Amino acid sequence: MRTVGFSGKISTNCIFPLAVTAKSSQVCREVNAPPSDPTAIVLSCGFAVTLIFFVIAARYHRMRLRKKIPALITPLPTAEGEENPFQSSIHAVPPLPVGKVPVWFYHPLDLLGAALVVLVFGGMAMASVFMQDVQTDALNPSVLAVNIAFQFIMAGVFVSIVIWRVNPVIWLGLRWKNWHWMLLIGPCTVVLMWMLMGALQISGYMKWMESLGAETTQDPVKLLQQSNDPMVLILMTLTAVVAAPLCEEIVFRGYFYPVLKRFSGIWPGMICSAFVFAAAHGNLTALPALFLLGGFLAFIYEKTGSLWAPIAVHFCFNGSNITLLMVARYFNLPLDSAP
Repeated sequence: MRTVGFSGKISTNCIFPLAVTAKSSQVCREVNAPPSDPTAIVLSCGFAVTLIFFVIAARYHRMRLRKKIPALITPLPTAEGEENPFQSSIHAVPPLPVGKVPVWFYHPLDLLGAALVVLVFGGMAMASVFMQDVQTDALNPSVLAVNIAFQFIMAGVFVSIVIWRVNPVIWLGLRWKNWHWMLLIGPCTVVLMWMLMGALQISGYMKWMESLGAETTQDPVKLLQQSNDPMVLILMTLTAVVAAPLCEEIVFRGYFYPVLKRFSGIWPGMICSAFVFAAAHGNLTALPALFLLGGFLAFIYEKTGSLWAPIAVHFCFNGSNITLLMVARYFNLPLDSAP
């Protein structure tokens, strides 16, 4: 998406649907990444560190639960040599309720679902690093429609995994009485993200990324800047303000984060899910900002207990940036290559 930097130019950053960011092989020709581009190395190391961190956090979380659960169960005294009837049920006790995002219906097999999220979205992001810049003419309306469909299919897959276990209203907290808070949280989040990206511009972070050979503008942003096809612009807008807020939040906050929380705790789950969310966009320059945004989206989901909260913030962020981009095009404002 685009944000107004303190330099007076428009800078670009976005959290477009990942299917658009990670370019399809149908519209891109695979080539080796420039040797100086550190994106592939940083993302690979980041995924490895995140996996190690999750394993350590999960083991520590499991040890804590083992210490807490027996303290909540006071078995009746038994004679020497007799079997304690409560002993076999200790490990069957569900996880202690912590926070407002429910996790009691998740099972160890859901770790395979979490791995699927990493493999699919992380794999597409890594593939995009080794591809040439997308040709804007190749991203025609039919290709963009397929990308939108892909987003909803992925969301549908994870909904189908959980929906037979628990009511979606309970799972995603769809009955949110305090929805009016989003009228404040959404705009405030957008302003804070703009301030962050403006600070990155001032600090010289963007020039540093350019000197390393990293891409500083995401391909969907380039498409919105260069395309003159009204249908392409409409579909790109729909992906940014409809598909991304709904589908990405169902996948990353509705399913991925709670699974990580169930087995590692709240904060490790937020950190790991935020990194995967940010890295899945395949843009090293935008990684810090998207990491903080991903963590905040998980945080407000945990605090409100409703997926409507991160959906609303996601919508506000993408919608405001789309608006700024279109205003910049209409008034022919100078564009910067920063994220």
